[in-house]
Order: sequence, then C-alpha cells, then structure tokens
Amino acid sequence: MSGQRLFWLKDKWFAASLAITGGLAIAATVAGLVVLPLVQPDLKFAGIWDAICSAAGVPRAANPGQSVPPGFTTSKVVLASAMPGAPDAASIGRGATLAQRCAICHGPEGISDASSPNLAGQYASAITKELGDFRSGARVNDVMTPFALPLNDQAIRDISAYYAWLPRMYANHGDTSMATPAILSVGAPMRGIAPCAACHGGLSSKAGSPWLGGQPAVYMKAQLQAFASGVRHNDISQQMRNIARHMGEAEMDAAATFYAAQP
Repeated sequence: MSGQRLFWLKDKWFAASLAITGGLAIAATVAGLVVLPLVQPDLKFAGIWDAICSAAGVPRAANPGQSVPPGFTTSKVVLASAMPGAPDAASIGRGATLAQRCAICHGPEGISDASSPNLAGQYASAITKELGDFRSGARVNDVMTPFALPLNDQAIRDISAYYAWLPRMYANHGDTSMATPAILSVGAPMRGIAPCAACHGGLSSKAGSPWLGGQPAVYMKAQLQAFASGVRHNDISQQMRNIARHMGEAEMDAAATFYAAQP
C-alpha cells in the first residue's frame, strides 16, 4: 500500500478540490439567501438580514418591529375569576324580561330541546363572554349576531345573571352510566391536549369557560369542529383551537356524548 495520505493540504489536487467546494458552497448560500430574495420585485426587505430570514422561512412582520394582526376580529371581552359578581334581584328580573326573546331557541326555562345550548345554570362569565363576542363580531352566527348587536353592557350582564340564577336541570340527552373518556380526565399530553376538566370541571372553572354538562352532543361536536377548522376563533389564547385540531373524530364524539349525558 502507498503511504501517501489522502487528505493533505500540501497535495495540490486535494487543496484545489477543497477550495472549489468551499467556493461553490459560499456562492450557493449567497445566491439562495441574499441575491434571489432581493431580486424578487413583489417583496421589499429592510436589509440583507431581513432577506436571509425570509429565505430561511422565518416569519417576519410586514413592517419591521410591528406585529402582524390576524385577519379576523378577536375577542375583546375582559374577564376575571370574580366577574361579573353577585347579581341583585333587579338585575335578574331585567334579565328575565330580556331573555324572553331567547326562549325560541334556548327554551323558556333555559333548556333546549334542539341543538341550541342549554343556558339554565350556566356560568354568568361564560354567557357574558359569548354575548360580547357575538356583539363585536369575534364570534359570528346568523341567529345570535342580530340578537346580540343591540345589547349594551348592562343588558348582557342582566341576561347572564338571569340564566346563571336558573337551576340546572337534567337534559336527558344520554346514558349517565357511560365511563369518563380519557380525553376528559387526563387529556393527551403527547399531543399537547390538556384534560377538558381542567377548564370545564365541575368543582371550578376558568373564567369564561362554560359548563358543559347536559349540553346537546350535536352542538358540542359542531363547536369542536368549528374550533378545529378555525371557523370559530373567539378563544382568546387559542387554547380550544390548539386542542380541537389535534383531536380525532372518535374523541370528539366521546367527549360530546359523555357531556351530553351529564345533568
């Protein structure tokens, strides 16, 4: 065997091939990350670094230093755990009068026999948020939007107080002996899905998160699908969209069916 080393900088052929390869790599990098982005007529960059970030696939703002707003109306409702507070009898009475127009879909006692959500005993903060979102356009529905648009803040608080004051009633929507699905009790950590009970639990709830027991399964699955597709986007920090888009059809069915069977 020859004792000559294969990789030796003093070997002119090895040195030449190394220089050519390095030169091609540098030229390709400059052309791909700087030259090609800069010559695109429909793009304007603030500088070379901006062009490099764009070519590398890093999201950038339309104007450097500014965030890119979403292409839809976001929720503007501000809630805290103590809101909207304990209502008085006058507020409940005003809410009962205003809620008469809601009875056609949500029932005279807040219990729906169709695919509309049950509102009797619902958390006041959840109703306040949804009515506020319907009014602002953060959540859109052909029926609810016209009802919510003329409501002022006091009217929304009164309606929320009235429905929260009503007792929860058994909706008779399923088998109460059904075992709790894993997606509700433990979630799916490997897919970034928190358990549903973390926000919609029976002992406590996050402000604005609705009580789901006894809600129609058709309605709940429709909302999960709307969150998954992005059609519904009034979850302030995208928690429901992030969860729903990683859920399978069977998990959506199981969650909706279980909650529908609860009083």
